[in-house]
Amino acid sequence: MKKIIFSIFACAGLFTLGSCADFFEQESDHVAFAEDYKLNHATDTIYGVTGILNKMQKLADRTIILGEARADLVDITNATAADLREVALFNVDDENVYNNPRDYYAVINNCNYFLATVDTALINSRNEQIFKREYAVVKGFRAWTYLQLVLNYGSVPFVTEPILTKIDAEKQYERKGIQEVCDWFIQDLTPLTSDEYLLRYGDIPMYGTIRNTDSRLFYFPTALLLGELNLWAGHYREAAQWYYRYLTTRNGSNVAYTTTMNRVEWVNSNWQVYSNRWSQSIVREVYSLDPNNDSELITMIPADSIPSEGNFSQLRNIFNSMDVTTGEYHEVQLVPSNSLFNLSESQVYCYVEDRDTLYVPNNLDDHMTGDLRLSGSWDTRQTVYNSQRVEYQSVNKYSSRNVHLWRRQMVWLHFAEALNRAGYPRFAYQILARGLSNQVIQSEVIPYYRNDSVYLSTFSFPNERYQVATPVGTFGENMQGIHSRGSGWSYCNAYYQMPVDTLITDSLQQIQYQIEAVENMIVDEGALEFAFEGLRFYDLMRVALRRGDPSFLANRVYGRRGDDQRDVMRSLIPVDLNNSNNWFLKWNGQIGF
Repeated sequence: MKKIIFSIFACAGLFTLGSCADFFEQESDHVAFAEDYKLNHATDTIYGVTGILNKMQKLADRTIILGEARADLVDITNATAADLREVALFNVDDENVYNNPRDYYAVINNCNYFLATVDTALINSRNEQIFKREYAVVKGFRAWTYLQLVLNYGSVPFVTEPILTKIDAEKQYERKGIQEVCDWFIQDLTPLTSDEYLLRYGDIPMYGTIRNTDSRLFYFPTALLLGELNLWAGHYREAAQWYYRYLTTRNGSNVAYTTTMNRVEWVNSNWQVYSNRWSQSIVREVYSLDPNNDSELITMIPADSIPSEGNFSQLRNIFNSMDVTTGEYHEVQLVPSNSLFNLSESQVYCYVEDRDTLYVPNNLDDHMTGDLRLSGSWDTRQTVYNSQRVEYQSVNKYSSRNVHLWRRQMVWLHFAEALNRAGYPRFAYQILARGLSNQVIQSEVIPYYRNDSVYLSTFSFPNERYQVATPVGTFGENMQGIHSRGSGWSYCNAYYQMPVDTLITDSLQQIQYQIEAVENMIVDEGALEFAFEGLRFYDLMRVALRRGDPSFLANRVYGRRGDDQRDVMRSLIPVDLNNSNNWFLKWNGQIGF
């Protein structure tokens, strides 16, 4: 049985892509018997799901690279490989290793085959559907893969049935853009949200030593996927509701899932020593329902441990100076950009001591001025290698062989983004500056939106479970503003206040002004919290598309090396980023704009 399943999924992954015949032309006829085969045993579905995971491994590195190298927070070096350099400079050709839509469609076709053949009608002795959870897992894989595909190519052939024959491969399939893909999968996933608890498959031999990792980290929670799809589709009230549902049910309906108290902070006002509980929490590969466990990771793609196995992640070698396979020094391929340094150092760190509010000086050495998260995750120093002085870089966000995709603070920040665009910028600001509880909502949100009290009443963060931190400190505090994770006590910070334009007297116009201003704060916060993690380009793209303003993205990318180097960046990038079609990859004249 296992041999048959692996044969089916191996062949499904061998379809190539193109005019649509290029996209789905068969290279093997071993799947001829597949149309008569039904997945109706536990081992079938387990190995089917892990077979899809195996195909997804090829997407892992490029998800991070395409999301980070094209944005404004990292820059290339003299050691940057040609394909990666082309990505960073928007000069990607058909042969670039990061430009292969076949790999996305291999996952999609595996998912389509699984969904078409798994026997969801089977029930056990308790009258429960046996494969309901696996069915939801695979639908999640497919939705996430299509979302990545359309975000990177803009317009894509859309296929939801398995391609098993030459006739199928030669059909012309309709194209869908970002909005259409998101709306389709919103409809596809919504019926599955009655049961979001994912199976733990236990030891999975194909992953070797990773079998000790909790397999719940391999999957995409349905409510969270629906939040992301609605956010991209512009359904902001719905997106906020789905993020809220995930946040308030992830640990069970009566257990909090807070922003945690992990932060990088100054120990005293001498500005000599800081503590860092933030960086270790964001890299731990732990899944726990314990509210006292501050694990960040939600979803990752497991990678091979040996380079020769084929799906070995190179991210550690790209960002770190020590080669993980040889232990030797090498020059890194991506470094923090001047734009990231400038953004980090422009933040005003607020320190509260004996009820006095102090602000960190703006002239500290070693990038210690401003927000501390960059220094908490990135380190560089001079060292000697082969009798030569070299620059050694380490980014602790890349200390695992596995590729991390989603984590807790992303959910909170996207929740804030959705609330803000739904018309509640003060609600979103509290997530940034203070953290949420019912008391905070009642005092800082409700009074400003009396006409929307019915909608706002659907969000509840009970005070006994969501305890907002104060500088005084009391036992049980577990909630802080996201900005406080690197910039001190943000709600005490006179330089980090709710935007208000005193020249605007009309309340609706004031809200519109605040929505854009708070959105700018959210975009900056995403850079400070998630630098190097592969979210930045998509965040800039989402906001630019929402505003109908391509310059929002273009100006930041052109400013990657600082304001004084904008013309240099424009000369290095061969396309005009003020034309949004140039943001997307193209392949073989058959996908993309």
